[in-house]
Amino acid sequence: MAKGPTVYHVAERAGVSIATVSFTFRQPEKVKASTRELVLAAAKELGYVPSASARGLARGRTGALGLFAYDFLLDPADSIRGRDPQGHDPAQADSERQNEDLRLFPLYVDEVQRGVELECWRRGQALLVGGGNPENNEAVLSDIAGRVDGLAVFPRSVPSEALARIAGRIPVVEVSESALHPELDHVTVDNASGTRAITEHLVTEHGMKRLMFLGGMPSSDNDERLAAFLAALRDAGLTPAREPDYPCGGEQAVAEVIAAVCRENAVPDAIVCATDQDALVVLDALAAAGVKVPMDVAVTGFDGIAAGRVVRPSLTTVRQPMEQMGRAMVELLLDRLDHPDKPPASLRLPVRVVLRESCGCRPD
Repeated sequence: MAKGPTVYHVAERAGVSIATVSFTFRQPEKVKASTRELVLAAAKELGYVPSASARGLARGRTGALGLFAYDFLLDPADSIRGRDPQGHDPAQADSERQNEDLRLFPLYVDEVQRGVELECWRRGQALLVGGGNPENNEAVLSDIAGRVDGLAVFPRSVPSEALARIAGRIPVVEVSESALHPELDHVTVDNASGTRAITEHLVTEHGMKRLMFLGGMPSSDNDERLAAFLAALRDAGLTPAREPDYPCGGEQAVAEVIAAVCRENAVPDAIVCATDQDALVVLDALAAAGVKVPMDVAVTGFDGIAAGRVVRPSLTTVRQPMEQMGRAMVELLLDRLDHPDKPPASLRLPVRVVLRESCGCRPD
């Protein structure tokens, strides 16, 4: 295979030094616009592509960050795209499907990822995004980690042992779950104040006394939310209407809990859900049982995903600054690269209660 053009060829073609070529690609703001145009034109003519590995040798960095995302929230069938046997346009089918079920996108993970992407773009950092499955996630993680300066990860997306191994080589920042890996940098939110505020709103503004907490997945974030819910009830002189529940089995298990509550005629005044996705399942299950929201029972969530605005009744929730969380992950990674010996940082961002129809309020 013939060797491709190098930085030396570009410098010669543009009539500049190799340092100027390097700066054009690494720190373009340090090169005059006219000179930068000459270099880029020469590179285009020659078919030159700057080597990340070469940049790494020169300055000890690749100029790229990595993001390892969830895979388990996806339906395996969703990953298969193409024209179906009847010849239908997949783009049209995808659009119709989005209209039928706006819960598919964007979710929490999508909004956080967008924040990572936007901040990398703003700072001139390349971003490598990947995700695996139970059979290959460690291999994919290692491959990404070998190509980047730092890695952002979602909680519980990879085994702790693999994460520790990667963190020994490059900076790693985790979103949420600060109790899971306290040795890492973290970006999380004020779970406690948000849940307390929404619980107090139900008790104080709506006069509700029988409240239950329901979450589809145990996590340190959800544990914080549960603790705040119980503390708010205790301060109001109340006890939960039902034992807090983290049913195993995902959405189906959450729906089964609600079905059981309805069969037992034990519907409380309000159901405080750990996440918006849990709350949307609860709304469906209540509707299937003929229980009206908010007339018979109030329902609240936590996250602030887009689906909560369009579902009917619209969902009262605690809005996380998800885009800002993604941006903050990039900031922490770059700061860690510049200050590798600093103690682990845990950035806790504020949240906001959003009052809508599902608790009996008008949308804000």
